[in-house]
Amino acid sequence: MRRVGITRRSVSFMVPFLSIGTFLPSSLAFPRGMPTPETTAGPYYPRKIPNDYDSDLAKITGSDREAAGEMLYLTGRVLNLAGQPLEDARVEIWQCDANGVYHHLDDRSYTLRDTAFQGFGYAMADQMGRFAFRTIVPVPYPGRTPHIHIKVYKNNRARLTTQLYLEGHRQNRLDFLFDILTFAQRRQVELRLTPVVNGERQAFRTAIELVVASKNSSWR
Repeated sequence: MRRVGITRRSVSFMVPFLSIGTFLPSSLAFPRGMPTPETTAGPYYPRKIPNDYDSDLAKITGSDREAAGEMLYLTGRVLNLAGQPLEDARVEIWQCDANGVYHHLDDRSYTLRDTAFQGFGYAMADQMGRFAFRTIVPVPYPGRTPHIHIKVYKNNRARLTTQLYLEGHRQNRLDFLFDILTFAQRRQVELRLTPVVNGERQAFRTAIELVVASKNSSWR
């Protein structure tokens, strides 16, 4: 598969957001040795990687429109337990569209999907462990609070699978996967949204640190 990192295309939509502060949010200053909590990948991880799988989930190549929903510029870093960046880690995200539908044939509402939403994408972490995505703000669907699935690979092995939640969302405490997390774990996987100027469309930015349970930065 082709590598998708912070490429020309992703930089073009991330330029206003690629600052040191974006990648190092003060609200995510956790003590070393505290890995990001693991959780299930759920039933809608792609059976087959789609043809368009870059880090811009809000725009499918060749489509004349962007995905419905509020834009979300998601940036972050992948680190090991010692706080060292994991260069060349592959970061994958997938989520339902603005209609609450996954782009997966097992979703019973598949015919109602937003065909302009990519649904899945990945990015390669750079030398500082940084990655960037453009997607939509997650929405709830029956039985689940809004969330984004995320998986980290290094040397073709899955190193972390978790889910990211919206900080303070009213449905979080009713969600069975969110509810089993400790207070500290919730802080690690909650996204704090900050409004940004993006023309007439509502948009937000957020940042996350993903700490993988290893002190080895090379993962040989």
